[in-house]
Amino acid sequence: MSDAAADLGYSKSELMIAASARLLGGVSNCFVGVGLPNIVCNLAQRTVAPELQLVYESGVYGARPERLPLSIGDPTLATGSTAVTSMFELFAFYLQAGLIDVAFLGGAQIDRYGNLNTTVIGDYAHPNVRLPGSGGACEIAIHARQILVIMRQAQRSFVERLDFRTSPGHSGDPAHDAARGWWGSGPTSVVTDLATYTFDGPTGEMTLRTLHPGVTLDDVRANMGWEPKVGVDLAGTPAPTDDELRLIREELDPGGVYTK
Repeated sequence: MSDAAADLGYSKSELMIAASARLLGGVSNCFVGVGLPNIVCNLAQRTVAPELQLVYESGVYGARPERLPLSIGDPTLATGSTAVTSMFELFAFYLQAGLIDVAFLGGAQIDRYGNLNTTVIGDYAHPNVRLPGSGGACEIAIHARQILVIMRQAQRSFVERLDFRTSPGHSGDPAHDAARGWWGSGPTSVVTDLATYTFDGPTGEMTLRTLHPGVTLDDVRANMGWEPKVGVDLAGTPAPTDDELRLIREELDPGGVYTK
């Protein structure tokens, strides 16, 4: 496996963005942060989901930012928006009411059932690394109807056991999950720099769906803490199209802040 996808004409980040954007076809709204998820959603607006409404936890609904935002509080997020509300109103009247179709999450660690850690690495009382914490991630994980996870894959991030469970995913017991009474169905897709995953219906376990160009099953095994469940229809991830790359490079991240 090549260390970067540059020899294929695109970077690993560009492949992750294109693969994630295609998952948003037909979606009405998406709860999104800055960084790669923001570029993903803006690419989807220009390709597979022209009616997609971007929702930011700072209180903005229906944004079409004129430039790459610097943070979740960047005023550019309000550009062309349908509504600008308080964070309380956004969470209470949109998210907790079950009106958010899809949300993006990431984390320092993820396990085979899509549970996420953004709190600590190591012991909670005496951690090796203190992470930002939940913010709105736990509520998003519970109430958004679908959860898409985008993150880099490595042994230290794809772990058998989380150091701390910040945002719940599946439990491994579908009957238990169905009885929780949440709007959300739990994580539905994971896109990494090596592959894409879905989640098995009967077990809720992360299932390998496609391998990125140049990546082998052994590469995937070497970068996760458990033996992956492999889908019966395992395929290759389609490469970014020329139009997707043009949009990413010329309109969405011309400086290559997140994509190089």
